[in-house]
Amino acid sequence: MMKHIQRTFSKRFFSSIVTQISPINEEYVPPYQKPSGDDIEKLQEFLSCSKRLFIITGAGISTESGIPDYRSEGVGLYARTTNRPMMYQEFLTNPKRYRMYWARNYIGWPTFSAFEPNKTHKTFAKWEAQGKVFWHVTQNVDSLLTKAGCELLSELHGCSARVVCVDCGYKGMTREQLQEMISKENPVWTAHSNTINPDADVYLTEEQLGDFKPPRCPQCSGRIKPDVTFFGDNVDRRLVNFLQEQLKKSDSILVAGSSLEVMSSYRFILASQKLQLPIAIVNIGRTRGDQAAQLKISTRCGSILPFLRIN
Repeated sequence: MMKHIQRTFSKRFFSSIVTQISPINEEYVPPYQKPSGDDIEKLQEFLSCSKRLFIITGAGISTESGIPDYRSEGVGLYARTTNRPMMYQEFLTNPKRYRMYWARNYIGWPTFSAFEPNKTHKTFAKWEAQGKVFWHVTQNVDSLLTKAGCELLSELHGCSARVVCVDCGYKGMTREQLQEMISKENPVWTAHSNTINPDADVYLTEEQLGDFKPPRCPQCSGRIKPDVTFFGDNVDRRLVNFLQEQLKKSDSILVAGSSLEVMSSYRFILASQKLQLPIAIVNIGRTRGDQAAQLKISTRCGSILPFLRIN
């Protein structure tokens, strides 16, 4: 367990930085309370005590970049629409759904891939460079942490910038190359959508689908998918085992921007409890791990994390 340390920053400092928050993209950020000076002081102490910090991040750190998530109250996909993500078995077994998936993803990718890291992504990269981060696991597939410079990072659910053949395992093509291939196969087809959903998805009608031809693997003509874990699929067991080992070598856990609703991330909270590791959570609204946390702050990640000091 962490030892108590002397606080090296005055409450005046913590109170003043609450007012130093610059405007961000809040279209997909649910209502939140700004952190108090006491919140920042407590999280600063938690961070200062940590020497081998294990970070778990979710979609809540990327909503400030303009990417919607699934579960946020009032603004998440589930709150705004009846649309639901495609299940993996649908993708594999239903040719019509496979075709629809790739038409939507092809239209959504230029917007999705253009999103940039925000202050929270850059803060984690800075902490890593300063030696604070032992390991970082993200549920996000948007590559924004990598764009920000994070390297001690595992992408629990994969990365939408990579593609893989379901049938032969071919990985010799980037997502941008796949876009070019789809464009060549559909030289006159076009569609437009005013929305962007999580994971580069957009909404298209059956009429908009038209004569769209979905991509096939250049090696075996099999089915191609983004190198991500679909809903209804399983996370790579080897990766989970690696992360469990990294967790055992850590001394504290910080959860940022995740409700921890899915077991793929919540399992690390359960493991942390067995290891008696202190847990801090920064997330707007309740999370599945609140009862296990020594510190829970319900606020926007970008309103508090960038203002913490590494010592």
